[in-house]
Amino acid sequence: MNIGIVGLGLIGGSIGLDLRTLGYHVLGVSRREQSCQKALALGAVDEASLDLSLLSIADVIFICTPIAVIIPTLEELIPILSPTTILTDVGSVKAPIVEAVSDIWPNFVGGHPMAGKAENGIEVAQLGLFQNRPYVLTPTENTPLESIEKVEAIARMLKSKVYFCDPYEHDRAVALISHLPVMASASLILACMSEANPTVFKLTQDLASSGFRDTSRVGGGNPELGLMMAKYNSGEVLRSLYSFREQIDQFIQQIEQEDWQTLEEKLRYTEQNRKLFLHHEI
Repeated sequence: MNIGIVGLGLIGGSIGLDLRTLGYHVLGVSRREQSCQKALALGAVDEASLDLSLLSIADVIFICTPIAVIIPTLEELIPILSPTTILTDVGSVKAPIVEAVSDIWPNFVGGHPMAGKAENGIEVAQLGLFQNRPYVLTPTENTPLESIEKVEAIARMLKSKVYFCDPYEHDRAVALISHLPVMASASLILACMSEANPTVFKLTQDLASSGFRDTSRVGGGNPELGLMMAKYNSGEVLRSLYSFREQIDQFIQQIEQEDWQTLEEKLRYTEQNRKLFLHHEI
């Protein structure tokens, strides 16, 4: 089977590395010649090009571009594809993509492998990136069953944990556990940067350790990705931010009123319930 990948960054490159190891013939397309050459050198693809026509023989194509480019890329691909070609994407927002694609390419399976790193680019692609990580598929009632089964089979070959869900419910869930953390983490960095006392500001830099590193990681990541999350999932991101603001306001109120008992109860509650969201940790 020939696998096509558009977008040879961390995700596209890692998919290529895994699938080539499994014996697939992988064809990669990038906007940059440098990425094509690096993908070839790393063994992420068998062939690479700047031209989408390379993918005309692909049986399944993964669109691994930024969210804003997924639909334009798909529209460029359509004229060169066989009607049997299966298209899938890796975007972290699903509803607007699924809505737009359903009218122009029925043989599409929305996908979201939930794995990544702080760094980006083909240089940091790695084997096994998706192992034991969630891989969400969001087919509709009109998606061909055979297409769903093929994409699911590939996701399982990546050793991911496959989940099926409605694209709208996906976007609401990831707003809380993926998109909100980016905004909250970015807010932490901005709060630190707002310290006006130069001595204190220098101390924050000198003393920042594991706690700050962990909580600031996603806020200090790829700004394009954070912007696309907010832009294409704005309704659900706002919903999550309103909920977050409500919790912050309660913390402020409890501290101002010196309501230490309620604050302790809340912190005990979060201590007990954090584990409910961490069963994918490896």
